[in-house]
Amino acid sequence: MPKKAKPAGSGKEEGPVPCKQMKVEATGGPSALNFDSPSSLFESLISPIKTETFFKEFWEQKPLLIRRDDPALATYYGSLFKLTDLKSLCSRGMYYGRDVNVCRCVNGKKKVLNKDGKAHFLQLRKDFDQKRATIQFHQPQRFKDELWRIQEKLECYFGSLVGSNVYITPAGSQGLPPHYDDVEPGDLLYFPRGTIHQADTPAGLAHSTHVTISTYQNNSWGDFLLDTISGLVFDTAKEDVELRAGIPRQLLLQVESTTVATRRLSGFLRTLADRLEGTKELLSSDMKKDFIMHRLPPYPAGDGAELSTPGGKLPRLDSVVRLQFKDHIVLTVLPDQDQSDEAQEKMVYIYHSLKNRRETHMMGNEEETESHGLRFPLSHLDALKQIWNSSTISVKDLKLTTDEEREGLVLSLWTECLIQVV
Repeated sequence: MPKKAKPAGSGKEEGPVPCKQMKVEATGGPSALNFDSPSSLFESLISPIKTETFFKEFWEQKPLLIRRDDPALATYYGSLFKLTDLKSLCSRGMYYGRDVNVCRCVNGKKKVLNKDGKAHFLQLRKDFDQKRATIQFHQPQRFKDELWRIQEKLECYFGSLVGSNVYITPAGSQGLPPHYDDVEPGDLLYFPRGTIHQADTPAGLAHSTHVTISTYQNNSWGDFLLDTISGLVFDTAKEDVELRAGIPRQLLLQVESTTVATRRLSGFLRTLADRLEGTKELLSSDMKKDFIMHRLPPYPAGDGAELSTPGGKLPRLDSVVRLQFKDHIVLTVLPDQDQSDEAQEKMVYIYHSLKNRRETHMMGNEEETESHGLRFPLSHLDALKQIWNSSTISVKDLKLTTDEEREGLVLSLWTECLIQVV
C-alpha cells in the first residue's frame, strides 16, 4: 500500500502539557493546503514537486523526502493532532487495542504496554513520561475534523480508501523496530509499499508527533483482475456452452492438476481474454461497492443538511438537473442479487457514501457497515450515463421509453441527494 507520511510537528515543552501549537479548527483561519478540489489538495501536499514528476519518478518506486521551511505549514501540520488531544478523546471512551496502543522498542523488538479496557489520559501520560513509551492512535480522522477533510479529499483523488495513524514519541525514544507498512515539522515523507523504516525522536525535543496517511491497500491489478474475472465468466458462460459443461469426474480429489484440466483452463482463459478485448463493460463484483461502503462521507461544506435530506425543488419532466457528490458515487452493473443463479438478470446498482459513518471509518466494523444506494433495470443504464457524463441535462432528454420512467429515475436520485435541480 503506497503511503505518505506527514510529521505533524514536534514542540519544545515549557510546561507539563504541550499546547504550543494553535488549533486550526478553533481559529477558522485559512488552511495551509488547497482544498478547492482533490487534485489541488494533492498538489499542495507534494509541493513543490509536480504531480506528473511524482507519479513518473516516485510512486511505487522509491521514497521521497520533501523538506520545507514554511512556518505556516509547520504550524498547520502541528495542529492536526497533539498530545493534549488525547485528554478530550479519552473522555469520549477510547479503548486499548482498538483506538490506542502504547509501545516501546526494546532491544530491537516491539514491546506492547497496553492495559485492559478503557484508556485513561493520566495513565497514558504516565507511560509516556516515565516509561518513554510511544502512543499510537488509530484512525484519528474519526474525531479530528481537519484529518477527515484531508483524507476525504484524498479518497476522491485516489479512488481508494485512505487511513491514518498518529505516533507520539518522547525525546530519546523509539516506539517501533525497523518495519514496513502495507499501507517528517512541515516536511513530507513518501514511502512506497514495503519500504522498511524506523523513526526516533532526537534529544532536545519534548516529543515528536507524526501522522501517517496510507492508501492503495488491496488496490493492485491482481486485485482488480480477481474482482472482474467473475463477471466476465458470468457473461461468457451464458453464451458459451463449453463453460457450462461439467468438470471431469473426481477432478477435485486429485492431488495435482491433470494435463487435460490445465489445457482446458488455458483455453478458457484465452477465450476470456478475447472477449475482454471487445467489451466496454467490466462487471466489478466487490471492489467498487467495498470502496464506497467503507470510505469517509463528504466533508460538509455548510451545515451538512444536504447529506441527510434532499433539498431544493422537486425534479419534474421539464426540469434541468445535475449530479452532485460525483466523487462519492459508483455505478456498476451486476447480476440481480435477489434472483436465483439460474434466473439472474443484470441490474444497474448505484452505491454512495453520503450516509456513511465517519466514526467507523477504517475500523473493520463489518457488522456496523451497510451499503446505501439504488437499483435500476438495465434499460436505465444509458440514461444514467447521460446524467453522469453531463454537467447538466434536461429530464425530458433522458434515453428512456416513457416520461414516467424519466421522472421516476430523477426522483429516485433526488431522494438520495444525488442530483439537484438547477
